[in-house]
Amino acid sequence: MSKPARLSFAWVFFSDGQALVVDSLQGLVDVSPELVFNKTIKTISNAHHDPSNHVTLISGGGAGHEPAHAAFVGRGLLSAAVSGNIFASPSVSQIVEAIRTVGGSAGTILIVKNYTGDIFHFHLAAEKARARWGHRVEVLVVGDDVAVGRQRSGKVGRRGLAGTVLVHKVLGSLSAQGKSIDELLSVGKQIVDGLVTCGVSQGHVHIPGTAVDADAANVKIELGMGIHNEPGCQVLDSKPSLDSLLNSMLDLLLKADDPDRAFVNFDDAKSSVLLVNNLGGTSQLELSAITRHTVQKLNSRGIQPTRILSGTLMTSLDASGFSITILKATDEIIASLDSPTTAIGWPQPYSAFKPHTGERVLESAFEKSSDNTSKASGPKLIPQAFNFSVTQACQALLAAEPQITHDDRIVGDGDCGATLSRGANAVLKVLSENPVTESTTAGAAMMSIAHAIEESMDGTSGALYELFFTAFAAALQTSSGETVSTEIWSQAAGSALERLQAMTPARVGDRTVMDALIPFIDTLQKEGDLAKAVEAARKGRDSTKGMEASLGRAVYVAGENWAKVPDPGAEGFVAIAEGIAKLSSEEGHCILKQHGRLRMTSLSNTSIGMLCAVDCKELLGNWLLKLAYDSDASIDKALSILAIGKDSIKGL
Repeated sequence: MSKPARLSFAWVFFSDGQALVVDSLQGLVDVSPELVFNKTIKTISNAHHDPSNHVTLISGGGAGHEPAHAAFVGRGLLSAAVSGNIFASPSVSQIVEAIRTVGGSAGTILIVKNYTGDIFHFHLAAEKARARWGHRVEVLVVGDDVAVGRQRSGKVGRRGLAGTVLVHKVLGSLSAQGKSIDELLSVGKQIVDGLVTCGVSQGHVHIPGTAVDADAANVKIELGMGIHNEPGCQVLDSKPSLDSLLNSMLDLLLKADDPDRAFVNFDDAKSSVLLVNNLGGTSQLELSAITRHTVQKLNSRGIQPTRILSGTLMTSLDASGFSITILKATDEIIASLDSPTTAIGWPQPYSAFKPHTGERVLESAFEKSSDNTSKASGPKLIPQAFNFSVTQACQALLAAEPQITHDDRIVGDGDCGATLSRGANAVLKVLSENPVTESTTAGAAMMSIAHAIEESMDGTSGALYELFFTAFAAALQTSSGETVSTEIWSQAAGSALERLQAMTPARVGDRTVMDALIPFIDTLQKEGDLAKAVEAARKGRDSTKGMEASLGRAVYVAGENWAKVPDPGAEGFVAIAEGIAKLSSEEGHCILKQHGRLRMTSLSNTSIGMLCAVDCKELLGNWLLKLAYDSDASIDKALSILAIGKDSIKGL
């Protein structure tokens, strides 16, 4: 017999769901001075509503859909909202009392999402209110879902989703204008008939205070999932691209030839409204991007929304997902959506903005350096060796990204690896599109790296590396000599480090990239040995494990986390250094050998020094001897060349 799934409790701030609802409604009143909270019936109402001259609009349902419905109470929107417990309809007595205390002679409309519990309770409350007080009370049911088609929904009809809030806003505006209850009902039915909504969510949400299945982490994306964890129309086995997902959703919303789901024909629509709604757990960053892509998709299908709303309006607690609503609109509907409201949950109305008539999406061409990189001053370099070293450094950094990201999530904000990767990819792109040539100076090459970093890396890492490589380039451009050497590289690196230290207080012992960078450059200057410099950088990186942070966001991290991993910035620099050091590998020697053969006829003391700008003294000496001998089979010539290069080899 199989064991039942083990249950655990998801961590939330409130373990009592019923108390949470009451506290939440009380908190809403705390931040909105015109609202009143009736704790007995869990109802929020607008203290300024005049039920004798304006139609009363009451909505509500189970909690868990915030800001719906309570945060939509205010002038120009709802008169009151009645709340049940989480995902549970309010009782009939709650609704009846809300009608009594808020409604009046102008009549009351109960705006209800199409769910069985809500339908029964609100309809019964309306019947009781009519019988007791004789006021006109009508029920307007909103069903806008398209995922569950006619065949499955049967007599129940479409589920009520985010489109409900558009009904709230339009009727709220008409009520504020003093329109009659019949006028409101007519427009309300018109809106419902022109509404379509489709949602998508990643897994079921957890209700505070309830047990969750241990398998809850094994979530899948579900197309058409309801706002109470109800099933949708399709569970996706793999994660689709946003492009594919939006196409599927818009097909459900707009396909006029689907007999099961073609609820609204938009072919003859003169105006339309788009609402991209956050189901609770989608970041605003993503939601805005989703909105942009949705608009583009609609435009490609011949629909240009007259109004676009994007935000958190009808949620399913913290569901990781969103919904798309499209409304076939009229001028009256658009004007009502544009009208002002004091409800704190509604986005700023369109009428509050002064539209800009010019271009609204611009692209700037950043001013580039006027320097011609191919004619910049300073010593030149070996293009093959430079391209190889920089490529290896970038590839090493990309390979290290997962580990850097992992460690930065422990002691930082988790973006260090991604930031460094963007820089590495940008530099690789520059090398691919504009490789250095024989005429390129070392300073110009470094400046191209600085430009790539400027355009791709943000945050502290971006500023640090951009400053370092810009200062590095400046130092190289003022260096003397025809070709770059180990001494020139190390002097320029030291100069760049001085400029960097003038801009940041970070030093060795502060748990930053400087713990690896400073030992690397110091060793390179003192020893002239790249391998030793890399080893010094590794030791500096390793020393940060357990080191207390003095600068950066790591300062705010719990102390025990410092002992778990080294500083991610230092890890990134070590990866770069190790990549550069691969010039001393067999492959690097082959590149230098090839270059040497091409330059053999014009070999000079300076170029020997350039060829010797790697840390492989013995190998390089043997290689020079063999290269010279192989080039013209003259041992005398080989010994002569080796003698010329002695001074350059010495001290490397």
